[in-house]
Amino acid sequence: MASGLNLQLSPEIVQLLVNVGIIVAMVHVILIGCAYAILLERKLSAWMQDRIGPNRVGPQGLLQPIADGIKFMLKEDFNPTGVDKALFFLAPGFIVAPAIMGFAIIPWAGRIDITQAVTWLGVGVAGANYTVKLIGADINIGVVYLLATSAIGVYGVSLGGWASNNKWSFLGGLRASAQMISYEIPMGLALLCVVLAAGTFSPYEIVEQQLRGQWNLVQQPLAAVIFYTCLLAEANRAPFDLAEADSELIGGFHTEYSSMKFALFFLGEYFHIVTGSAFFAVIFLGGWSINPFTGADLPVEGGLILMLAQFAIMMTKVALMVALTMAIRWTLPRFRFDQLMRLSWEGMIPVSLMLLLTVTFFIYFDVTGYLWVGSIGVATLVYLVKPIMAVHVEANQRIRMIGSRFSPMVDDAGTLANRPSVALDDRAIPDPRQGMISSH
Repeated sequence: MASGLNLQLSPEIVQLLVNVGIIVAMVHVILIGCAYAILLERKLSAWMQDRIGPNRVGPQGLLQPIADGIKFMLKEDFNPTGVDKALFFLAPGFIVAPAIMGFAIIPWAGRIDITQAVTWLGVGVAGANYTVKLIGADINIGVVYLLATSAIGVYGVSLGGWASNNKWSFLGGLRASAQMISYEIPMGLALLCVVLAAGTFSPYEIVEQQLRGQWNLVQQPLAAVIFYTCLLAEANRAPFDLAEADSELIGGFHTEYSSMKFALFFLGEYFHIVTGSAFFAVIFLGGWSINPFTGADLPVEGGLILMLAQFAIMMTKVALMVALTMAIRWTLPRFRFDQLMRLSWEGMIPVSLMLLLTVTFFIYFDVTGYLWVGSIGVATLVYLVKPIMAVHVEANQRIRMIGSRFSPMVDDAGTLANRPSVALDDRAIPDPRQGMISSH
């Protein structure tokens, strides 16, 4: 097929066009995926709580995300008096934009030779080889780029809380700022363990190294656990959702938001989950690799069928990680804020520093094939040292109460003021022998 424009595109230009096409396509795929991730979470939470979940809009509730989108667009866009309007409107954008920017460095599949297609279109250079990578942007500092873009998300939460002119929103923004900054430190240290072992900041090269050897989840399991925990904290997901704790801060930083501005906050959270899950799959799960233990794996370069298979494997891993994130939300209770900060500064940061030091020793002595031994050693050391470390007195102890069946208040004789040490009645008004206690 002859080209009427008489173009001759170099391999670099063709790769750039492929990059742009992948970015445009994946933005739409992830946007649709985020909408249905909300449906998935509602279905998973219903299953875990023995409920039915959404099942009215469309077959099995599959059109529920469309109904939710229409509802958000039709709701009243209410703006409280006294807000800083410029920052109030910018805050949702600061949440969504970094998440959308971050996924560009995610490799979704390997390399495919499209020389025949370019030649058929008549836009190729004679004798040139057009083998392209299926990635949005193959930059050599891709890992640093994703960390930088994800860090911008804290501005959206902080600005939303500050500009709302609401003390609960303001406190939620402060919490989020402290939390996200604190957990970026162990996240970066855990990621640095992988980067040091791989010798590169390129996600594509990290995947190729795992294809030739073992998944980083196998070699550095402790770094994977720390990194995944920090991902939950960065996305403000339970049990780290203290920025929007209903029991203390109402809705937290987004209390005053409504309509599509609130939807953008919600969308940004799920975009962070999807992007973070994809990044975890690339760094620790081998990308499109199917063999975590040996170098016998799928080839990097191949035809269309192989690329589709690699893309399907990658998306399956992302879906499983997203589902795990949702299961954790409906399984674990949230931390108190002091516990949350203590976990980072007194737990994860020292452990990640110790892990980083261990990895450097293994690299220096050229025994990186046994990094898993270092992870086990660090975990064992933490287990042995923890009992002799200083113990914090909990801020809120369980209070013994007269009439409580679980922690009754008693004296030396086993009763207090001749009252039974356990409740004798489950009715609203207790046994008179228990004295004057609340009936509510």
